[in-house]
Order: sequence, then structure tokens, then C-alpha cells
Amino acid sequence: MRIAYFINQYPKVSHSFIRREILALERQGFEVQRIALRGWDAQLVDAEDVSEQAQTHYVLQGGVKALAGPVLQVLRAQPRRFFSTLWLALRMGLRADRPWPYHVIYLFEACRLLSWLQAFGARHVHAHFGTNSTEVVMLAHALGGPAYSFTVHGPEEFDKPQFIHLGEKVRRAAFVAAISSYGRSQLFRWVEHAHWEKVKVVHCGLERAFHEVPAVAVPSVPRLVCVGRLCEQKGQLLLLEAARKLAAQGVVFEIVLAGDGEMRAEIETLIARHGLQAQVRITGWISSDQVRAQILAARALVLPSFGEGLPVVIMEAMALRRPVLTTYVAGIPELVRQGENGWLFPAGAVDELAVALADCLAQPVEVLQRMGDAAYQRVLERHDIDTEAAKLAELFKVHA
Repeated sequence: MRIAYFINQYPKVSHSFIRREILALERQGFEVQRIALRGWDAQLVDAEDVSEQAQTHYVLQGGVKALAGPVLQVLRAQPRRFFSTLWLALRMGLRADRPWPYHVIYLFEACRLLSWLQAFGARHVHAHFGTNSTEVVMLAHALGGPAYSFTVHGPEEFDKPQFIHLGEKVRRAAFVAAISSYGRSQLFRWVEHAHWEKVKVVHCGLERAFHEVPAVAVPSVPRLVCVGRLCEQKGQLLLLEAARKLAAQGVVFEIVLAGDGEMRAEIETLIARHGLQAQVRITGWISSDQVRAQILAARALVLPSFGEGLPVVIMEAMALRRPVLTTYVAGIPELVRQGENGWLFPAGAVDELAVALADCLAQPVEVLQRMGDAAYQRVLERHDIDTEAAKLAELFKVHA
């Protein structure tokens, strides 16, 4: 069975879960066409991402001229369908997060997407994220393309559901995948009860390479690692405020911020202001193997996020037998259990974060190892990529 995947940017360091999903579907016998808006010129660290880039079609590669041919082709072949879809695109631009000209461009992108789907013989197209990528596949479907589905991650979709017309996208979809029960509940809020049956929980998953890594003992060094883009959502500034409290109490610790991003300069300024240069360091962008090494070199993963869906890095840390310190927002408490495989604290609560950090650093290695083993069992039960991809495979077969 031939299906297509459509993503805004692919491959991308923070989207390795999409690559895992595609490869798992191919192991189950699907032929998967990769299509993205952008990413053909991205600097990539991971060898698997480099391989994926070579297999991906890019809608915006070649600029506006590359869109003109497919648009004219659809207009000539199906003028009535083209103009009815144009009207849909304009309606999507009403009370939207982006003005109507963007939605006309999405229609042009859908025309180019449609030509590739038809040439490949795709029987279904799946998008990740309920934002513009899903709108493009919805418009391609309206132009006569195959049925579509999409995975909603959050928190972006849930920050502005009315302004991205999330309900309309669900109504027209064959099905929608939510990565957690919490995510499913949020979709229920924005679509009529008659469409609830479309919404299925399909977790992001890890390949067996993560589950089968030989157990590495928790190190005795008081090191914690925070993995993620340096941005407001991930809460690194709050982590530094908590670190300042620990330093004032004489607690010995090291925090590694594994990642890079738009807030790096602000984070570096705060590190200097609090005199934490000896305790906190930033790695910049690193490969998947380097992320794994950083997690294994730490006592635990800390992720003080303000908003999330269900972070894949939490799954990765748990698969590597490391407990997790994180906030009880969105789908996180469905995986992390207080006192069993990690610590949960309120988002934005610097004092509670500092207490959790101090408690983790004070625990004997044996206790952290038991928590890490419990984390491993929990994530193995819930987030195996082949198991989760099989759920998608059945849905694709039903709706193709």
C-alpha cells in the first residue's frame, strides 16, 4: 500500500519521532512517499536525517515558479473544483492566525502536492501537526486527492484552535491521531460529538535500538541534563532560577543544557548574572547519539516545560533507565509517575522545582537505579514504535 507523509519541515532534529514512524511503517510493508514544505537545505547532524533528506520532495524548492505549473494544470483540468477549493481556502483565512493571502498560497502548495501524490499513486496522506501542514493536505483532498489524516501534538494546536480552524480539519479528515489521552480530550472540545469516534490515541514511539541499549549504571556525579530547544516553552530560564537557589544552599550540582535555539543569548546572560558558569553548560545542537550519551552521563533528565504535548525526550530518557523531573502538564502524567519513575511539579513553580532537584541529587544511586528500571518498564509498555505504527497501519488500511 502506498501512502504519503506531509510535514512542514523534514527532516528536523526535533522531529526524529516522525522518521521513526515512517521507517516502522515501511517495515510493515508500506511504501511511504516523504513530502515537506522546506528542509532541503537544512544543516543536519544525524546520518539518518541526511538519508531522509535525500528521499524527500520539497514543495517550496524552486520558489513560486515551481508552484505555477501545478496550479495551471489543476485549473485547466478541474476549474470548478479549483474554485470551490479556493473558496474553502479563503474561508480558512477568516479569523485566522494568518491573513487570507497565506491560505491562497497553501492552495498553490496543495496543487503541487497533489501532482506528486497522483504520480506516486498514494492512497492516503498523513500530516503531522494540525497547523498549516494539515491545511495543505486538506486542500489537496478537496482538489480530488486521497483521504487525509493528521497527528496532533500540542501545545501549539491547543493554543489557538479556533484560529487554525482545528474543528474543520477534523471534520474533513478520515481520522485524527492524538499522542495522548489529554490530546484527545482537547480535540473533543473543538469538534462535535459525532466526530469524536475519528480521534484515536497513537503514541509517539521509540525504536528497539533505544529499548535494547545495555543498562548503564546511574553515575555518582551530581549531573542532570535538560534536552530541548532553547525556547520559552521548555522553561530553561526557570531551571536557572532553581539552580541559583541550589547554589545558594551549597548544593553541589551540574546541569547540561543539551540543545540550541532562539533564547540561547538570554539564557547565557542569566547564567552569567547568577554566577552559574561553573555549574551550567550549553552543548548546542547535537546528534541523536550525542543526546543519548548526555542522558546516560546524567543522574536524571529535567524538563521544566510550561507547555507540551508529550515530549519524546522523556520517553528516550526512560528507555535509557533514567528517572525524569518534569511538570504535570498535558500528557506527561500519563507516562511519568511521582515517586515511582520520576518527580512531577507544577509548571512555573520555581520553589517546587528546586525541591525536586535537591531531592534527586540527594538520593542514593541505588534508589535512582530502581526508579530508572521502573521508567524503562513503563515506557516499554506504552511507547514501542512498531506497536504504535501498527495502530496507524490499521487505520490507513481502513480509510484508504
